[in-house]
Amino acid sequence: MSGVPRSYWQRLSHICLQYLRPGSIRGKIFIMFTVTFLSITALTGFNLWNLSMLKTRMLLSEGYDDVLNNILEVRRFEKNFLIYGDNKSLMESKEYLDRIDTLVTELAVDLPRLVGEESFSNFQKTLLNYRKLVGNISQGDQVQPEMLRNLGKTLIDAADHFREIKRKRIHATIAQTSILPFAFFAILLLLMALVLWIISHALLKPLDVVMETTRLVGRGDFSPIHYDGVRLEEISGLIEAFNRMAHELEVNQENLIQARKIAAIGTFTAGIAHELNNPINNIALTADCLREGYADEMDEDCTEMINDILSQAERAADIVKNLLDFSRTENPVFSALAPAQILTSTIGLIKNQFKMVGLHLETSVARDLPILQGNLGNLQQVFTNLLLNAIQATPQGGRIGMHVGRAATPGFLSFTVEDNGPGIPQEIQHKIFEPFFTTKEVGKGTGLGLAVCYAIIKRHGGRIELFSEAGRGTRFTVLLPHVSESNGKDFMGWTAS
Repeated sequence: MSGVPRSYWQRLSHICLQYLRPGSIRGKIFIMFTVTFLSITALTGFNLWNLSMLKTRMLLSEGYDDVLNNILEVRRFEKNFLIYGDNKSLMESKEYLDRIDTLVTELAVDLPRLVGEESFSNFQKTLLNYRKLVGNISQGDQVQPEMLRNLGKTLIDAADHFREIKRKRIHATIAQTSILPFAFFAILLLLMALVLWIISHALLKPLDVVMETTRLVGRGDFSPIHYDGVRLEEISGLIEAFNRMAHELEVNQENLIQARKIAAIGTFTAGIAHELNNPINNIALTADCLREGYADEMDEDCTEMINDILSQAERAADIVKNLLDFSRTENPVFSALAPAQILTSTIGLIKNQFKMVGLHLETSVARDLPILQGNLGNLQQVFTNLLLNAIQATPQGGRIGMHVGRAATPGFLSFTVEDNGPGIPQEIQHKIFEPFFTTKEVGKGTGLGLAVCYAIIKRHGGRIELFSEAGRGTRFTVLLPHVSESNGKDFMGWTAS
């Protein structure tokens, strides 16, 4: 045993623990078959013991038969003596009395257990008295024949009684042995019933539920399985895996629908944006030429209208630019980026906004974060948009935070932008990433900001999550995949107000 590697015993114990878990299918089957095996082994041992006892009792029964037969021979000689007065017959009976003594000695262990110590002792005394009486008659003493006959009859009755009791014991042993096949049959029936019950209630029934739920998933219903029946470990694992799969399918379907919607609208808006770009530029150029060429001839109202035309043309140009950003399908150039670099460069673009509106910005980056592959300009656009939305939603004196760390999902980093504004109503949260959906007043938003963010994040292989409660603020979490570990400098505790 010392030559066997320790890892072998660890692996063996691990396998045994797997099979001995009572909550699993393998564990239950193993336990049932083990109990059945032990029961059959015990019954087999009991059967062998019964057969051994039967054999012993049969052999002992032959001894009881021999005792009775020898006593009958002694009585035959006794009869010859009483009828013919032949003392020689009594002398010959002594040989049989010796045989009886030998047989009684051999049965001295079994006889007391069979008939009791008292009956055995009385039989020995009767046999001894009969032998003494025969000896006295052989020596010529005068003995009443009736006394000899009574002792002989007592011996025969006792021996016959002993033999009868022994036969009953043998019959009882045979009856016990004949019951064992029925016990084997009952155990097998019980095992079959338990196996069928486990298969029916703990295996087939939950599998039917899974099958029916799978049909519902095929129809677009991603509701999780709620099963309150018998749940073995394997079935519980299957149901949990199915529920996770259904959840992922639902999320992926929503992402797919969103991606297809954005792709369709992007294709459509790309054409419109290109068609609108030239007229808008011409309008702006014409208005600018009018303002410069006829500045002396224009009154104040005319100048105001020209400026309004230029302002609206600039706004239209910005909308067209957003449309082009939204519909852009080419893959951006990715490079290695440190998480702190993304945060600091984004904050640098809009930190003056926080000073102007009087908001407090809190930022942090966890230590020892790995790098990620991305396009810095695109990611700056994402987080600038999120921070600007937070600025517009947060009342003066409020707090906005941007924090970077490891995500709960392995392989991802989390970029969190949160505010303590009024929050987003629950009923419209599923629409905020849709193109052209906005909660801002007319003329103050195009509804493309979050849609563009969504598209950029998807191109980076990440996802964006929203958590918001009315009156408790909003939190956007952007999850981006990292590619390697990095021990670069961390950016900690930068704050601005």
